[in-house]
Amino acid sequence: MLIAGDVQGVVGFYDHAIHLQTKGKCVQSVVQMADVPGEAEMVTASKAGSLTSPAGFKGKKLGVTSPGSSTDFITRALAVRNGVKTSDYTTVKAGAGQTFISTMENGGIDAGMTTDPTIAKLVSTGKGKVMVEMRTEDGTRQALGGLYPSSSLYMDCAYVKSHGETVQKLANAFVKTLGWIKQHKPAEIAAKMPKDYAGGDPALYEKAVGDSISMFNGDGVMKPDAAENVLKVLAQFSPEVAEKKGEIDLAETYTTHFVINAKQG
Repeated sequence: MLIAGDVQGVVGFYDHAIHLQTKGKCVQSVVQMADVPGEAEMVTASKAGSLTSPAGFKGKKLGVTSPGSSTDFITRALAVRNGVKTSDYTTVKAGAGQTFISTMENGGIDAGMTTDPTIAKLVSTGKGKVMVEMRTEDGTRQALGGLYPSSSLYMDCAYVKSHGETVQKLANAFVKTLGWIKQHKPAEIAAKMPKDYAGGDPALYEKAVGDSISMFNGDGVMKPDAAENVLKVLAQFSPEVAEKKGEIDLAETYTTHFVINAKQG
């Protein structure tokens, strides 16, 4: 929808800004909300004893939100970094939330990548275990060799250049929110969210917020070395990125201009 011009901004993973540049499209992260994916590779309880790391992905059914999504990208990265070809496992569109849980319960996947509160629900019920932790900086560095900036507000480059005032107002709002998150406890954050987010279990939702809160960076600023690591990771499994790695201009994929102005304001 962003490429088609139906929307002017999207909240999604930063890695798409790099991948789209290989296709001649320019989108730019204007607020970088997280320095890590905020996700975990979950393994179903029945396979947890034998499937303990991505090195065992061969022959397995692995769940992602959808093909071409960032969960798909990171799954491919984990496989390649652990000596498994992306053609050696089966990618399954498992969605998120209850859809993901149901797919895991009925044997549709052996493992899969998801976020909280799905992670918390799988762990609390004993139906799944965390195989690869990427909700923390330490876990992400161990899994992907460095930080992997994820959730961002990215927009069409031409729109950013021509609508600076509007982009600044959006950046102001996001940076203010990120700062608020850092200054409040999980219970206070959970209380501000729509009741249906808790899925009928407020205590579990509060735990999920607490487990994932560290993914948010508090200021919206992209770290240059983190952007470099995303390019490096993508080049390990994406033929398009690997082929054009030397031509990719990371400076076009993000800007800190608006968040710095927001901080000063």
